[in-house]
Amino acid sequence: MTSLELLAPARDLACGIAAIDHGADAVYIGAPQFGARAAAGNTVDDIRQLTEYANLFRARVYVTLNTIIYDHELPSVRLMMEQLVEVGIDAILVQDMALIGMAREVMAQKGRVVELHASTQTDNRTAERVEWLQERGFHRVVLARELGVGEIQEIHRKVPGMALEAFVHGALCVSFSGVCYASQYCFSRSANRGECAQFCRLMFDLVDADGRRIDRPRHWLSLRDMCRVSHLEEMARAGVTSFKIEGRLKDVAYVKNVVAAYSRELNKVVAASEGRFCRSSLGRVEYSFQPHLQKTFNRGFTGYFIHPGDDDIASPDTPKALGEFVGKVKEIRHHSFNVATTASFANGDGLCFFGDDKQLYGFRINRAEGNRIYPQHLPPQLRPGMGLYRNADAVFDKVLAKPSAVRKIPLLLALSVTGNHLVLTASVVGTALVTTVRCEVEYQEARVPQDGNMRTQLSKLGTTIYEAQEINIHPSVKNLFVPSSLLAGLRRQLVESLDRAIQQQLSEPSSLNPSALEPSSLESSMSEPSVSGSGGVSSELTTSEDKAPVMPQAYASYGYLYNVANELARKVYADDGMSSVKMAFELGNTHADDGGAPLLMQCRHCLRKLLGYCSRKTSQRPKWHEPLFLVLPDQRRFRLQFDCRQCQMNIYAE
Repeated sequence: MTSLELLAPARDLACGIAAIDHGADAVYIGAPQFGARAAAGNTVDDIRQLTEYANLFRARVYVTLNTIIYDHELPSVRLMMEQLVEVGIDAILVQDMALIGMAREVMAQKGRVVELHASTQTDNRTAERVEWLQERGFHRVVLARELGVGEIQEIHRKVPGMALEAFVHGALCVSFSGVCYASQYCFSRSANRGECAQFCRLMFDLVDADGRRIDRPRHWLSLRDMCRVSHLEEMARAGVTSFKIEGRLKDVAYVKNVVAAYSRELNKVVAASEGRFCRSSLGRVEYSFQPHLQKTFNRGFTGYFIHPGDDDIASPDTPKALGEFVGKVKEIRHHSFNVATTASFANGDGLCFFGDDKQLYGFRINRAEGNRIYPQHLPPQLRPGMGLYRNADAVFDKVLAKPSAVRKIPLLLALSVTGNHLVLTASVVGTALVTTVRCEVEYQEARVPQDGNMRTQLSKLGTTIYEAQEINIHPSVKNLFVPSSLLAGLRRQLVESLDRAIQQQLSEPSSLNPSALEPSSLESSMSEPSVSGSGGVSSELTTSEDKAPVMPQAYASYGYLYNVANELARKVYADDGMSSVKMAFELGNTHADDGGAPLLMQCRHCLRKLLGYCSRKTSQRPKWHEPLFLVLPDQRRFRLQFDCRQCQMNIYAE
């Protein structure tokens, strides 16, 4: 049976607890520093509290240390890693290869195994890359968002021993993660250091080689948000075991709603699998609301290449949240208007619409009377026939502001007698976890059957994380008189025993090889060449030297794509045969190895395709002359290259 994990973001402790309460099997949270969202750091003590809470449900906590690290920062990272291992986290997500050896040393020192997960920032888009990471000692890789079901399945086939994590929901980077340098180039804010300035959400002109504008200024690189809630089963069958929700800057309401929606859907996948799949954590959740993905922040949704031909991915008219479509403006009268809709509205709702100028405008509802809306200020751009979207639902937000879920671990309880002992056994529903407690009892016959009182006393689990789904009283016990105080004591013993049993399961040795804890094993493993499971390197891949990891072609010309920012990381690649590895873009290595213009992005999103001129779909030739350029209002230009063989768009600085 394969365990499936719903992995939720935690901006802070409150978001992490909310994620667990609403059905997450694991959460990922930022370390105090060096996470890929610099604004989402957390104290070690908060991470400890989250870990303790998650462990109650056999859920796991992963900490992000997934930026590139400079040499002078390595001692601070080492100290932080020691503290994190001590508080009981389950895994560390990393990008910088220097942390492989450091993590092994810390684990050996602390005597505790913590999994290493390769962040999506390590550009995990090929089986060869995944295999190389496996050989370095990683337990799991977070796959590139751009991969579809077929590509995931092929990676799983070639590297079956590697756990695969894939994004299923949330905001999208237009570039392959880890190889975007636009923010650093334009604003001196490195995405690889957790400080992305969201260059891809800006408005650009699009002009051709002759300087002619192709279209009006638009947000040409802005994408919709990912939503793969209807694709979980096929992803699981392709080899994904962890389904990741993006959003470490999102609030509690977002976490509650999205986690609840995906947890329900994952439960359906498990129920329909005929025993092939199970959830990796314990507990059953009851919600006081109906999850609705359109009601929390989104730019419109896309499956994002989950299948070939999934091209509806862009949001070029706005990078802002649209929310759910609620109807069209019917008639405007003075300071109000009515809507052709079946939706209901409330005071405080936020609505938005696209004006005649294709710009997005928004307003708040001051008063709603049926389908007649009285805004705080009636936008002058509003016209009859315009579509309306609700990007803030006041009623839904109020529901999520309150306690909105209860998570309990269901038990099958059985009460019996053995010799002169009363025996209470609990089986955790859906697992093999069983625990038993007993107490000595003097047998006294009761005047009337006692099973009703016994059920009442044993079911009083309300203040714990457990609930009695079923209570079986053995016939030999029903006619015994057992004081309620004795039953209550037996129940408390059982709860304590269950807590210990769950903690013991969590502390069992990881699937990582214990020998991997020895720092010396790192050196020996890195002295071996990387062998491709595909029987050879495809024409789209390259190795800089004989022993180098197999990477996409661009790595041969742009050595900074390896994101090596310190000597320890450089040594990892050097020991693998790359003696001439280049240092990171952030350290001033900003051009191609031959001195050419810097490559800033590699994208599966393609503007030629967006404009209807994909060479794979039409023989019609565009009227413009290539190359095309994206131009910012300050006239900075970025050249586009369409690599149709790779189905990829590359963006270069000029």
